[in-house]
Amino acid sequence: MIEVNEYFSVVEEGDGWILVDKASPLIVHPANNRQDEPTLLGGVEEYLTYEITCGAKLSIINRLDRETSGLVLIATRKSVAREMSRAMERRQVKKHYQAIVMGWPEWDEITVDAPIIRKGEVLESEIYVRQMIHKLGKESRTKFTIKQRFIRNGKQVTLVKVEPLTGRMHQIRVHAAYIGHALVGDKIYNEPAVYLDFIKSEFNDSMLEQLLMRRHALHACGLSLEIGDSLLNWEIDLAPDLAHFLAGASKEEE
Repeated sequence: MIEVNEYFSVVEEGDGWILVDKASPLIVHPANNRQDEPTLLGGVEEYLTYEITCGAKLSIINRLDRETSGLVLIATRKSVAREMSRAMERRQVKKHYQAIVMGWPEWDEITVDAPIIRKGEVLESEIYVRQMIHKLGKESRTKFTIKQRFIRNGKQVTLVKVEPLTGRMHQIRVHAAYIGHALVGDKIYNEPAVYLDFIKSEFNDSMLEQLLMRRHALHACGLSLEIGDSLLNWEIDLAPDLAHFLAGASKEEE
């Protein structure tokens, strides 16, 4: 892995694509006309300046939220972008994540099958991007598997492996909250939500006491892709800040 800067590292480069490990809270694309804010796309464009001069065209294949860290696949040729996008549509791309959730679930493994819709489409919502479980939503399925239970700052937390079986906005975060174990650090889906206060001011000690981390604890650590006759498969370690969080915790007794 090649560390490019504090925002991302290059995991691997291939014929027509590049795979990077994105840090939190780096945003993937420019947003809200904030041209001065660093973005993953801008960083990769700078890294591939020569290739772009020679005609490379960047296309993000899988997107991550600002606060989600981990693997992002980027095509550097239009033909490869089309092939990878078709693989996504055919569900030939498989992803898994590691997350730290609040509490100790009573189950060791569970698959959540619950439709998701943007809350503002069916109810009033002060947070535009907030999603919710609703019968009018789109089919959404997520598999959660316990890896280890911990105690951190006197609170029970759990490291879980997460496999999204569909791809909806905020799917993992919504399903985790729905089953009573919101992600550590999630400003929207922990109750009470602190997102609006965070936007208006800054992250403060009260928020940290409630959420335990400054960002939601979600890391895209595994990605596999069938393309042509080849199966590409990658796995990376837990993000350093999440590993540091767990290093300061005590494990459940075996």
